Amino acid sequence: MISSQPSLLRSIALQMRVLHALLMREVITRYGRQNLGVLWVFVEPMIFTGGVTALWTAVGMNHGSSIPIVAFAVTGYSSVLLWRNCAGLSIGAIQSNIALLHHRNVRVIDVILVRCVIEIAGVAASFSILSTLFIFLGWMTYPIDPLQVVFGFLMLAWFGTALALTIAAATAFSHVVEKLWAPATYLLFPLAGAAFMADWLPPKFREVVLWLPMVHGVEILREGFFGNVVRTHYDVGYMASICMLLTLFGLYLVREAGLRIEAK
Repeated sequence: MISSQPSLLRSIALQMRVLHALLMREVITRYGRQNLGVLWVFVEPMIFTGGVTALWTAVGMNHGSSIPIVAFAVTGYSSVLLWRNCAGLSIGAIQSNIALLHHRNVRVIDVILVRCVIEIAGVAASFSILSTLFIFLGWMTYPIDPLQVVFGFLMLAWFGTALALTIAAATAFSHVVEKLWAPATYLLFPLAGAAFMADWLPPKFREVVLWLPMVHGVEILREGFFGNVVRTHYDVGYMASICMLLTLFGLYLVREAGLRIEAK
């Protein structure tokens, strides 16, 4: 007897086509076909990162250390864009795709992950292009350990994706989540490690700041860039544990949000 159920490989292929279609739709909807179009995926974060770098350099924010200010700004602000954009721009994913979610092959997790992929790809591209450009101009040096830089970036991307799943799915239950996220980002930005190294902080304040998982990701990334120029403080196990718990909680909320939409 031939089973009417699709095979695993066929299901995976179908899901990949769904994700590709959602990705193309999201890119075209957000950036359009005019002017730079899809190039805005990485040009936009490049403008933000480049602007902050120029500002910090102009005001001489060298923090009294031997870390190059350009490299410090690029690594810091790119890391903030990574988790902030993933979560912030995924908030409207469910509502703006509500009609598509009634299609049996489109799930809540699909529309959230597509936005995360776009943001991660954009920040990765801008980070790579700016770093390459500034290294060519002599404003930055090659990273001491490129693999650690990639590892730190991936940890921050994981945190951003887990946060996006949680925040975006939670908006299906209450619009208050969306209202609270904006002020939360303003409060988290100065504490997220973009403008400081943990070693520069007073010990007691450092202990508090290191409760934030994104700080560990920034410290990992910067150690890969600067080596032993400055002492770093991070715990990979702690950050991975927080990311895993947040991922599981986010997936639970995503499932409940999907059931809530199906019931309507």
